[in-house]
Amino acid sequence: MQPELQAFRQRLEEYARQQGERIALRGASERYSHAQLLEQVQAREALLQKQPPGVLAIALDNGPEALFWDLAALFGERPSVILPPFFSPAQRAHCLLQSQATLALAPAELHEELRELGFTPGEPFWQRPATADAGLPPGTAKITYTSGSTGTPKGVCLSAGALLRVAGELERASRPAEPSSYLAVLPLAVLLENLGLYAALLAGAGVTLLPQGQLGISGASGVDWKRLLGCVALSGAQSLILVPQLLLGLVSAIERGLMRVGPLRFVAVGGARVSTGLLERAAAVGLPVYEGYGLSECASVVCLNRPGERRPGSVGQPLPHAQVRLAEDGEVLVRGATLLGYLGEPLFTGQWWPTGDLGHFDADGYLYLAGRKKNQFITSFGRNLNPEWIEAELTQGGVILQAFVHGEGLHQNLALLWPLDPQAGDGDLEQAVQRCNAALPDYARVHAWRRLPQPLSAAEGTLTGNGRPRRAEILERYRNELFSLVTE
Repeated sequence: MQPELQAFRQRLEEYARQQGERIALRGASERYSHAQLLEQVQAREALLQKQPPGVLAIALDNGPEALFWDLAALFGERPSVILPPFFSPAQRAHCLLQSQATLALAPAELHEELRELGFTPGEPFWQRPATADAGLPPGTAKITYTSGSTGTPKGVCLSAGALLRVAGELERASRPAEPSSYLAVLPLAVLLENLGLYAALLAGAGVTLLPQGQLGISGASGVDWKRLLGCVALSGAQSLILVPQLLLGLVSAIERGLMRVGPLRFVAVGGARVSTGLLERAAAVGLPVYEGYGLSECASVVCLNRPGERRPGSVGQPLPHAQVRLAEDGEVLVRGATLLGYLGEPLFTGQWWPTGDLGHFDADGYLYLAGRKKNQFITSFGRNLNPEWIEAELTQGGVILQAFVHGEGLHQNLALLWPLDPQAGDGDLEQAVQRCNAALPDYARVHAWRRLPQPLSAAEGTLTGNGRPRRAEILERYRNELFSLVTE
């Protein structure tokens, strides 16, 4: 057992002995003390040990049951994958097939999908034999799938040591604020939230883990703000992890007097770039927000602003477990807690991971990000998207000839469209968009669009000579048309 994993187990055992009756975990209707939490995890670990080796797939909603199984797999040294609730059926199938998962835990609405993939029902697992070697790198504890920037999610393989080094640093970073209660807002499948829970458990904090629907969150970007804000207030949470769009809702609610900052002491925000204006608004209402930066390939968090070490506009200084330097072109390179490799691809044997992000340091070592090197953008909900994927879907339905999609830092994906038939009406374009959206996971759907006044062309400087869009030129030319589509 890796030393970080052993230390995590010992910490939970210590809390069970010393604070056994204190509430450690709250669900929708359940409560578990520190001693009961450990008992529940150990019981599931024993069940897993009776099964043949293989990957455990967890497709459960947020709640104590999902956390118990996640920890049982971790301590039992069985590789696991938590399936994001916002993935499409095709993406879930890809994850299960690529990982060669032999055990699965899923709600009733996914049982038919499991049957079609060769699983048979059992108690408590759905099971199937492995049909091929998944090629898991040795030491893989968790496979975390990206949002699917090209439509096909990539499996990032991480060791328990890497995961728990980051969780430990998150716990230490928040320690000056002394938060004793934590509310999980993001899906457990989001690595940032997964490690946030580990950090709270390491700290001995009381954790509230509610189903996403009870929180008012649906899919990748649907939010019932009244329900979510009510849960934050009623939970008594002193610590949260948010993506920028959720931070915006929280700040707006406080500004309008709909809720108070209350007991919140440490609100970490990551997953996408946070505007300086939003950080200033948070500071003005007294919300203790700490922006950070990370990526799945580096076991989530790499840099973080911390109490007493905060520089608004930056993503903070590197955490102690990580080293960060810049390539000649300004690309951010990271060493420490990096992935073992992508599933199905050669092992990562290098020292420095190229993040694809551009940035610079100030004189005090705070990192500032300038954007992505490539076309991929990140929505304000933290979902990675490649616009070429969505554009291809839009233009393969026989109605739309050209499409340009933009969503960097936004809660909506916006599109500029030109029809195959110039005489086609806007109703035809709307129907084509809806058909396309029906086949896409919700975070990749087009939320608003506008008809181009003329087709994109090389002559106008909006296409390259081989027909590819010149993105910067298109965005500059049609910026007003695009951003007029954004709604709050």
